[in-house]
Amino acid sequence: MVITPPFGYDEIVPLRKQHRVLMPQGTTPEFCRHLNALAVSASEFVAAGRDYPIVFVGTDAGKAYAPVIVLGLAEASNLFIGPQGEWDPGVYLPAFVRRYPFCVSRSQVDGKPGGERVVCVLKSYLDDGGIALFDASGAPGPRWQSTERLLLEFENDLELTAQMCTALARMKLFEPFVMQAKNDDGSELTLQGMFRVDEARLRELRPASHKALVNMGHMGRIYAHLHSLDNFQRLYVRSRRR
Repeated sequence: MVITPPFGYDEIVPLRKQHRVLMPQGTTPEFCRHLNALAVSASEFVAAGRDYPIVFVGTDAGKAYAPVIVLGLAEASNLFIGPQGEWDPGVYLPAFVRRYPFCVSRSQVDGKPGGERVVCVLKSYLDDGGIALFDASGAPGPRWQSTERLLLEFENDLELTAQMCTALARMKLFEPFVMQAKNDDGSELTLQGMFRVDEARLRELRPASHKALVNMGHMGRIYAHLHSLDNFQRLYVRSRRR
């Protein structure tokens, strides 16, 4: 059985009840400091859309799409990381970061994806001086109960997110777009490789398709995404202040 770590994680191992885990408060994972986009799930659109542009990127060689928040205007640049290396406390902190150093991974057996979901932890965070997440009888403590809830909700929401992206792609609602800004010296800043929902096509959908998006709960997220694109201006201002 092979367990593949998610982006930004080093070696992970299945979590055991006897494990003690280092749980530093307010520590932003190192990998977050060197990226300009991060995956978000569908249920995060409203909260994340208040602070970040939410766009879609092509995955699986362009056969699928996934939502991300844009964190910076240059490669390996996260404009929401402060001088001390911590995430700006005044903005929404994505679930991808909050779950660290834990994750849920799907096992692979003989190179084929298995159906089993395994709760894992970074091996480097296991330490005898860490926090016991379960008591002597094996019952989960309050700290683990809240963490487990976050993990399972995020994992389940990723499946909903994939379904939403599949529906939008099937309705041909994605369109590529480019973000451009002109600096004071006349040079241009350009971000490419992004997709957004085409509002014109959205309005032209057949009533049945429109109703389907509403019934599946996707319509509110679509507009949260569209409104969030105004945050590119705020992101540019933040970059200038740097």
